[in-house]
Amino acid sequence: MPSGSLSLRHALLALAVVAVWGTNFVVIKLGLAHLPPLLFATLRFTFCVLPAVFFLKRPKVPWTDLAAYGVLIGAGQFGLLYVAMTHFISPGLASLVVQTQVFFTIGLSMWLTAERVKGFQWAALGLAAIGILVIAAHADGATTPLGLGLTILAAASWAGGNIVARRSGQIDMLAFVVWASLFSVPPLFVMSLIFEGWPAMVRGVETASLGTWAAVLYQSAANSLFGYAAWGWLLARHPAATVAPLSLLVPVFGMAASAVLLAEPLPGWKLFAAGLVMSGLALNLFWPMLRRRFASA
Repeated sequence: MPSGSLSLRHALLALAVVAVWGTNFVVIKLGLAHLPPLLFATLRFTFCVLPAVFFLKRPKVPWTDLAAYGVLIGAGQFGLLYVAMTHFISPGLASLVVQTQVFFTIGLSMWLTAERVKGFQWAALGLAAIGILVIAAHADGATTPLGLGLTILAAASWAGGNIVARRSGQIDMLAFVVWASLFSVPPLFVMSLIFEGWPAMVRGVETASLGTWAAVLYQSAANSLFGYAAWGWLLARHPAATVAPLSLLVPVFGMAASAVLLAEPLPGWKLFAAGLVMSGLALNLFWPMLRRRFASA
């Protein structure tokens, strides 16, 4: 039976996952220094597939679900995110804005089930939207409207992938990610070939340093395989309400790592925008639990 509280060991494991997911945005930026973005994403998902696909049994879900998830997460979420992070949005803000996937996931879920949006969800969405507008109002060389738009589209694609995964039921999420990645690689490779060109792809691989390849492996092994496996393991042993709130730390790690490792500035407007978006996410997550506690009291 799932436990309602995290032991110290499990709490440290959860903290390790959100730290990997948050600092991952700095790793992406480092990898993009040598690799074209779509090629970078292609290599990431190639190493998600190989060699893990030979050791993990295909989950018992339709091939269409695997294909939909692979395209949405691969070409949609990370393809768009990598392009945005080349020159159009800073890593810290990308780690924050992409968390708006929560609201897209809620919207898609309610659209599919015809469920009405509740008052607290409108309030949460309003707070996050104001935060995004603050970011848009301060667009500069590091963060542009194009980068903001691409990152929001990446968040929407992530939400679509969430809906597909949820529809698949109780499955081995690690195996699901690995097998779905089979469908991430072909569209990313074709898009890289069309938009970046074969010469740029070859040049990117030839000039990639050991640090660049380490960034690629970090993306596939640490971010995807370790992150999803550990998070799924925790969710199988604890209520979602205990584990899910820790994901709010992802932008905290993302912005802190960007400030420390990439010297990304943290002016007041950026902290204010982050506070608004995080407040919206927290309200959406915690309000139902608080309401139930007040009602029982």
